[in-house]
Amino acid sequence: MAQSNSEGFRKSIPLQLTEEVAGSFQKTVLLQKRVRELVRGQRALYETRETNPIAIALEEMRRGLIDLPEQEGESI
Repeated sequence: MAQSNSEGFRKSIPLQLTEEVAGSFQKTVLLQKRVRELVRGQRALYETRETNPIAIALEEMRRGLIDLPEQEGESI
C-alpha cells in the first residue's frame, strides 16, 4: 500500500523508505533481511497483489508483522 501525500499523489518507494526508516540502523537491517527473504521465495505475511519485495517488506514493517530478534547480551 503506497502512502499518499496531501495532494493525493502516491509517494515513491524511495521517499517512503526515507520517511519510514529515518536513519534507523535497526529498521534498515530489518528491511534488508526481509527483502532478502522475499527475493528468495518467502511469501508476504499479509494478503497483497504487490510484487515489489521492498514495498512488501516496508508494509510488513508498518503493520508490525516483522521484527528483529534480540540476541542475548546484545542490543542493536
